[in-house]
Amino acid sequence: METLFSQVGERLHDRRFAVADNTQGLSGSGTVFHYRIDGVGISSTYQGGRIRLGHQVGRVTGPDTIELLFHCLTTEDEILSGWSRGIVGVDEAGRTTLSFVWGWLSGASGGGESSYVEVVD
Repeated sequence: METLFSQVGERLHDRRFAVADNTQGLSGSGTVFHYRIDGVGISSTYQGGRIRLGHQVGRVTGPDTIELLFHCLTTEDEILSGWSRGIVGVDEAGRTTLSFVWGWLSGASGGGESSYVEVVD
């Protein structure tokens, strides 16, 4: 199972991502996500913009797919949580990309689609 999912791990582990598009969501300009992979397990922290502090936990579900649960504290002191299912890809510049379908579980309603791109130093 490790071999099947190793590409996702290589593409995400210890990498940072910025928002490319998230018109319906809370994260935006200035929000940075930092991912860690342990086998099929995924964790991340995120902050910036309207997010004071956030965490994600999830798993690799296929050769290029992941699913996550997330929660955050906003700069307005709101606590929100939700779910997402994502696809890990690569853009023409070789940067890792993430595309998600997501929804709120607590603190807000609705959902949407969002995309993120790897921050390269």
